[in-house]
Amino acid sequence: LFLPSFQDLFGVSMVVPLMNLHIKSLGASHTVAGIIGSLYGIMQLFSSTFVGCWSDIVGRRYSLLACILLSALGYFLLGTSTTVFLFAISRVPVGIFKHTLSISKALLSDLVSERDRPLVMGRFNAASSVGFILGPVVGGYLTELEDGFYLTSFICASIFLLNAGLVWMLPWSEENTGSREHQQGNKGTDSFSAKANSDLHLKSATNGAMASDSLFQSPWIQVTTVLKRIKGIACSDLWDIFLVRLLMSVAILLYYSNFSLALEERFGVKPLFSGYLMSYSSALGVLAGCLLGPITRFYQHNTYRILLHSSTLTCTLILLYASALSIWMVILSSTFLAFSTTIGRTCIIDLELTVGGNEASGTLLGVGQSVTSVGRIVAPLLSGIAQEFTPCGPPSLGVGLALVAILIMNANKQKYCSYGNVKLKNQ
Repeated sequence: LFLPSFQDLFGVSMVVPLMNLHIKSLGASHTVAGIIGSLYGIMQLFSSTFVGCWSDIVGRRYSLLACILLSALGYFLLGTSTTVFLFAISRVPVGIFKHTLSISKALLSDLVSERDRPLVMGRFNAASSVGFILGPVVGGYLTELEDGFYLTSFICASIFLLNAGLVWMLPWSEENTGSREHQQGNKGTDSFSAKANSDLHLKSATNGAMASDSLFQSPWIQVTTVLKRIKGIACSDLWDIFLVRLLMSVAILLYYSNFSLALEERFGVKPLFSGYLMSYSSALGVLAGCLLGPITRFYQHNTYRILLHSSTLTCTLILLYASALSIWMVILSSTFLAFSTTIGRTCIIDLELTVGGNEASGTLLGVGQSVTSVGRIVAPLLSGIAQEFTPCGPPSLGVGLALVAILIMNANKQKYCSYGNVKLKNQ
């Protein structure tokens, strides 16, 4: 699963930076380009919850394959887009079904124990981030060739087809794996761990059998089941976790919203330096994902404490950036912010799954993606308003939102700690 996640973001990041240039070369105005980009975001907002819940019903294998193949279709159509209309049509299947990483995370949460989940999720995010770092470089090189954008789009579609083949080849027979782990446990080699793995694989096998039955249900029954599950999540006591995720997402997006322009206005540095600094931060984010194992062991697998401390550090670092008097303070804040944001994103997902339960992991991750999409819609508006007053306005507003998120976590400390204690006892 790490390899398809790397290839997924590698292919997407080759194409996405070139899309605005391509649609303008087709004769579209800035307004039309912005409308098409907004429509993609709106489709992602509404589809992520439904697709995530659908993966809980029909099973990870079929939903993941469907999303990969339909995303490949979208990028193939993008490679044939010679008009603005075709360009807009190509964004529809991608906007609705490009939730491959969310379903992969849900599949990982089904296969690993709660104790190992932050570590595995951190490595998964690191693998994805490496693809996101390398993709724009390759895409920039390919676009200089004749018909470079079309070539890049076809390569991206081919990568998704390759991912579909890799997912199809995954060992989906959890029953045999569970029996094998259980036999190893009887032989005395770490019987406790083997029993945990056996139980997890048995649960996955049961869910897989139910999913195969659900696959042949009528679409109306599937839609009804999806709506019932979404209603159950909406009526649950997870509102505070999703609110914390929204506030922290908007705070981080406000930090990056006018990053290059603010550095140029405040310190006179060129946009090229800002690009290098953001690539440097992305590379550190990969390293942070690999360090989640030692960090979770240091905190005795208390996800709430890690999230609280990482969010507090993020708030402090954004404040340091907003009040920076030299470019070196900006570099310092960017260095540690790469660690705190990466760790915080992983921990909020783990907390969602711990409180909400693995049985609806697809739905929970889908709702989380919808919450993040709301942040992507709201953040540019807030950034534009705050920037009317000062270049430091967006990050200063981000500090306030992050502080509210920290206060909400402190107010619900007892609930989070009780879930953390249950989680530790289950290990």
